[in-house]
Amino acid sequence: MASCWWRWRRGCSWRPAARSPGPGSLGRAGLSGLRAAAAAASRAQMSYFNLVKSLTSAFPNMYSISRFHHVTPAVCCCSRTRSGEKYTDPFNLGWRDLKGLYEDIRKELFISTTELKDMCEYYFDGKGKAFRPIIVVLMARACNIHHNNSRNVQASQRAIALIAEMIHTASLVHDDVIDDASSRRGKHTVNKIWGEKKAVLAGDLILSAASIALARIGNTTVVSILTQVIEDLVRGEFLQLGSKENENERFAHYLEKTFKKTASLIANSCKAVSVLGCPDPVVHEIAYQYGKNVGLAFQLIDDVLDFTSCSDRMGKPTSADLKLGLATGPVLFACQQSDGVQQTTYLAQRYCREAVREISKLRPSPERDALIQLSEIVLTRDK
Repeated sequence: MASCWWRWRRGCSWRPAARSPGPGSLGRAGLSGLRAAAAAASRAQMSYFNLVKSLTSAFPNMYSISRFHHVTPAVCCCSRTRSGEKYTDPFNLGWRDLKGLYEDIRKELFISTTELKDMCEYYFDGKGKAFRPIIVVLMARACNIHHNNSRNVQASQRAIALIAEMIHTASLVHDDVIDDASSRRGKHTVNKIWGEKKAVLAGDLILSAASIALARIGNTTVVSILTQVIEDLVRGEFLQLGSKENENERFAHYLEKTFKKTASLIANSCKAVSVLGCPDPVVHEIAYQYGKNVGLAFQLIDDVLDFTSCSDRMGKPTSADLKLGLATGPVLFACQQSDGVQQTTYLAQRYCREAVREISKLRPSPERDALIQLSEIVLTRDK
């Protein structure tokens, strides 16, 4: 433990760089700010144990002092499937229920005005990862099989996959306006082509179409679950716009923002399809916890890739958070960038292991195993 403490004290300071514009942000100092903060590491006032205490209070089931600091590369969460049935790629398995996904979304966005139609359909071109719809339909099948061995996805469950992608896309359109982003998915953003005011309205229209589709399902519990996502998205954006003065609270603030902006949609979409397919509250909680942990890991790796990948590979500008003055996991973990990346990756691994632990409680099936495999894909993706 002593050696772990010394490594942390040498390589990480939670104090902002000299002349930082505010706690938890780097402003325009960029990487030079990181080096300046590293030089001030010996003056850090927050102990390793207080750091762990702040994290364990925010996420009591995830951390212990003995395993928080880790220096070995991340490893896969599982090495093989366990259902006994022939296994296929999780994306191929999920796409069985998502054929015509983007065509169906465009039908939900039936708009007579040409310009507004072009704006709203701009990102529904089939070139996205469709990561959220894939998780949703796999979770639907896994829960249905667990409940009554049903191999079918209900129409209402598939509708949740469409709604999740629509909510996600609306949030991207709005985020690009807030961040003044110029590119996404390898092309210009809606706000750069049509302007900020029209982009905001396009995002609103996508969200309203998702709300209509949600109401059509006719399940008040599911409506309540997914409207929580919209609230979380707004609250998460406000959290990102602010920061914490207290150094002890910065990482908890970052994780809360990450949950609300990214993980909440995945967690609550998984919960929604479990409610539609199975009456057992225990299964609902399994689905929610899986989505929550995979969602947190997904965003943590995204924050790592913002430092380690290139713009061409990501399809959007890298180091964007740094330029906006936002302190993400790699910055908050350490002022030496390589160590911060390593620790953020390890934290993502911990979340994926928790996701695997939760989903493994369901009855074995190819879909359950595909969800386990997806947790590995989250950790090893490079874009």
